[in-house]
Amino acid sequence: MPALVEEGRAKVNLTLRVVGRRVDGFHDLESVVAFADCADRLTLEPDEALGLTMEGPLADACGDTSDNLVLKAARLLGERVADLRVGHFTLEKVLPVAAGVGGGSADAAAALRLLARLNELALDDSRIMEVALKTGADVPVCVASRAADMTGVGEGLLPLDLPKLPCVLVNPRRPVATRDVFNALGLRNGELLIGATDVMMQGPSWPESGCAIDEWIAALGRGSNDLEAPAARIEPVISDVLSALRAAGNVRLVRMSGSGATCFAIFADDAAARSAGEALRAAHPGWWVHAGTLS
Repeated sequence: MPALVEEGRAKVNLTLRVVGRRVDGFHDLESVVAFADCADRLTLEPDEALGLTMEGPLADACGDTSDNLVLKAARLLGERVADLRVGHFTLEKVLPVAAGVGGGSADAAAALRLLARLNELALDDSRIMEVALKTGADVPVCVASRAADMTGVGEGLLPLDLPKLPCVLVNPRRPVATRDVFNALGLRNGELLIGATDVMMQGPSWPESGCAIDEWIAALGRGSNDLEAPAARIEPVISDVLSALRAAGNVRLVRMSGSGATCFAIFADDAAARSAGEALRAAHPGWWVHAGTLS
């Protein structure tokens, strides 16, 4: 059987509200998630043995192969699907690591899609989604890799009809640990953020299908990322990235994604995004910069 290929698209949190911290220590979130047109590439060659090889420009940043979420997802699925067919994965890593764009989660979701294809499983198979959530909070939304309003600890997914948004993603190549950012937020078990009761009692309202980009930008602008401030305290260069993006021409919205350090800017049009991307690469050659679209 020929090798199977899937992409792990970068996940971007356009908004991220921390509702509170549950008694079990996990944080309840509400986040509008979109996906960028940049991605890791995952190949599966069917074989009796499960394995993983990492290559690409950022492969060295991935750490020990045995800890990779691709293998974790595959092993968890194997515990739930009898005689699961597996094989050797090759991951071409181009997305920054520990960067707030769900690179590892997107890779794990790509692995689940590949294994589903190999084993003729539907993506909405309860075992697929159970494994996705157990692998990581961002993995379920990455399985479909389409815009959604994500709630809870990643299990609540409401699809959104998001128009294509011209954007620039910037990562200063400083890894930020998600655990450290949530610790810096400082919530105790069972504690809610101020105003979180309103979020729990009345769900968020986002533009309907077919709405113009301006309506989406206005709606997103009323949101925030509750992790931006604590992440910037841990890694001050995040503030520099945000300032650089805000200084670009024709920018409509600037914010940090996830727990950082990647930040994004939405622009008036594709040309403005490309121009800003070129200027940022020239001014900050050490930063990872991608100009493209979110959808």
